[in-house]
Amino acid sequence: MPEGVNETWLRIGVFAAVFAVLAGVELLRPRRALSADKGRRWLTNLSIVAIDSLVVRVMGALAVPVTAVAAAMFASTHGLGLLNRIDLPAWVEILVALIALDLAIWLQHVASHKIPLLWRLHQMHHADVDIDVSTAIRFHPVEIALSILWKIVCVVLLGAAPAAVVLFEIILNAGAMFSHANIALPRAVDRALRRLVVTPDMHRVHHSVIGREHDSNYGFNLAIWDRMFGTYTPDPEGGQTGMTIGLDAYQSAAPTRLWWSLMLPFDPRGNAETRPSGGGPVEGA
Repeated sequence: MPEGVNETWLRIGVFAAVFAVLAGVELLRPRRALSADKGRRWLTNLSIVAIDSLVVRVMGALAVPVTAVAAAMFASTHGLGLLNRIDLPAWVEILVALIALDLAIWLQHVASHKIPLLWRLHQMHHADVDIDVSTAIRFHPVEIALSILWKIVCVVLLGAAPAAVVLFEIILNAGAMFSHANIALPRAVDRALRRLVVTPDMHRVHHSVIGREHDSNYGFNLAIWDRMFGTYTPDPEGGQTGMTIGLDAYQSAAPTRLWWSLMLPFDPRGNAETRPSGGGPVEGA
């Protein structure tokens, strides 16, 4: 990090700027008409991210290191991790770290769908009956805590430089907001972009109620992983404007309520009834 630059405020500033820009584009060029009351949804989703931030602060008071950046500094000081044991140009180390950490987040996302306990937490994200930039910050506080621990482990094992981790966190947040945004990109632009990065039309398929679509397009940033591992679905069978978003079990106003959302992992109906059913992913170009 450049001297004098506060990493936390840098991340918050970029997050706020990207969120504001995408929210504005959603108003000007929406891809889909929203089905639920936007004010209520946004109040809930923004309240969730506020609670998540509080959880991170509490973790900071209880554990060291508590963030991926702090873990990177710890690994660098103690010579831990692969990249701290080999001599590579700084730009190569940063590139390797960005790609490896993106794969780690992709694997975490797949695990959150395949492991029942993790799905209980992750289903709060998928229960949102609409998808827009606010959905990108709708994650259960316990899932956020586990995600932080996973990133810490990955950063230490990789030996990623602090600057690379800061850059990755900024890209991850921006990419998540972009891929969830309810914006209409020209078809040609979408097709060109998704060769490299995850676009809103690509990730929206992942929020379908149809099982084979829901179990595909796990990426937030790089689009290569879903193509590489055979989990890529090009388009929803109902079309981008005709597909149903969310989970079949919760097609109501309930997911727009804060307390309901926070208590969803403890729903006695369990995992099986909330997982979309259907075949495997649809292969496509």
